[in-house]
This record gives sequence, structure tokens and C-alpha cells, in this order.
Amino acid sequence: MTGVRIDAWVWAVRLTKTRTQAADACKAGHVKLNGTSVKPSQTVVPGDRVRVWVDHRQYEVEVVETIRKRVGAAIARTCYIDHSPPPPPKELIASMPRRDRGAGRPTKRDRREIDRLQGRRN
Repeated sequence: MTGVRIDAWVWAVRLTKTRTQAADACKAGHVKLNGTSVKPSQTVVPGDRVRVWVDHRQYEVEVVETIRKRVGAAIARTCYIDHSPPPPPKELIASMPRRDRGAGRPTKRDRREIDRLQGRRN
């Protein structure tokens, strides 16, 4: 098979949930083809390396087969070789401080504590 639009391929191999989400990721510069940001209409061929940033996670894959239609997860995994870095440990994500929803803007005291935790001020 010849080249396929990168937004269609990213959606077809299930790196994004919708094709619109794949196209928006391309427009925002979150999809790189061989190290270069691309438009949604850029074609991808076997041998290309695609880097996608979706849902706070980076996927780095090598294209093995180009497909246009969305397929099952087992078949989709055969269309690329995954070179992605491992996700951060859950302990690290859970240890990050979070404000309660609806708590409003941080007060001056809250901001100083946040800055101190992040090492910006003493």
C-alpha cells in the first residue's frame, strides 16, 4: 500500500480516539514525522518514525504497514513497532499536589508554598 494521511493513520492504529483528535494534534504540533512537525495531510509510508503526544503521554512508533481504516487493537499493533518510553510510575503521579476542584485561585500563601515545593524560591 502507498502513503496514507498521517491523521488517518494515527487514528487507524488507535493512538488517538477520533480522527478529529488526530488532526487537531497535528495542527497543534503534537505529531512529528521523522522529527518534523507536520500537517494532517502529510503522507506516511513504511519506515517512517512518528512521534505523537496525546493525553500527557508520548508515543514513538515506527511505521510497518499503512492502513486507512480503523481496525481491532490486535491488528493495529502489527502496523507499527513501538519505541515509546515507559510511562512514569504511578507513585510519581499520585505524589504530585493537586488543588481541590472549585477551590478558586491560589492565595498568596498558597502560591508561596507551591513555589517553595517547586524549588523556585526559598
